[in-house]
Amino acid sequence: MDAGPALSDREMTRIVQFVYEKSGITLHDGKRALVVARLQKRLKALNLGSYSEYLQYVERDRSGEEIVALLDAIATNHTYFFREEQHFGILANRVVPEVRAKHKPLDLWCAASSTGEEPYTLAMTLAGVQPAIDFSIMASDISTKALKAAQAGVYKRQGVEGLSVDLLKKYFDKGMGESEGLVRVKPALRDKVQYRRLNLLEINSLDRTFDVIFCRNVMIYFDIAVQQRVVSMLERHLRPGGYLFISHSESLNGVNHRLRWIAPAAYQAEGA
Repeated sequence: MDAGPALSDREMTRIVQFVYEKSGITLHDGKRALVVARLQKRLKALNLGSYSEYLQYVERDRSGEEIVALLDAIATNHTYFFREEQHFGILANRVVPEVRAKHKPLDLWCAASSTGEEPYTLAMTLAGVQPAIDFSIMASDISTKALKAAQAGVYKRQGVEGLSVDLLKKYFDKGMGESEGLVRVKPALRDKVQYRRLNLLEINSLDRTFDVIFCRNVMIYFDIAVQQRVVSMLERHLRPGGYLFISHSESLNGVNHRLRWIAPAAYQAEGA
């Protein structure tokens, strides 16, 4: 079986630099096997003989489509429903009452939505609060592959085993026939989430602000310089008194910001 072209140290360095420049993601040398496994398919599909040739192809591609394909191949999309569940409790029990008191809809941005589990968890959480509150969720990711899966809202049965029977009945349709073993988020819930492909490094202004931003499990891939750029950008998009949630495995230590710590991996902007 053809093992494909070898990846030289020089080529690995070029790929690491390119991915960092385009996405802010730092690929450590321990990711060499991942890079080979993920990019071999692109080389074969394009009939290219080396990783150097592939990078030249990416750089010459004026459509930008191959850059997207490269970042899709490199991106890791591991997530699940109600991950770090404490944050959803803060959303329901602290944020919702504050926004409801202002008699306005609740606007959220899920800034690293991956394959959809997080934005749909947000939607389930908000759809379940009483009295009801109007809300909208914008969800974004750098990966077109992940966004396509999120928009479809189809998951293996094993992926929803942690959800209660009530949540499954209320928000998911069970697959039948050829779709046996799958579930799909019901249209009413899917319609509450609008998906966009966004690169966090390329955003200056979205011409809107949010009450809540979830940006979890993405900054672990960034060095401190990129974290600073991203956090500053996110802070600009928070309304006065708005909330930013990051992952428990992440930290804002060493990052300049004006956010107030309110709970583990949860922060609030100045103002009211």
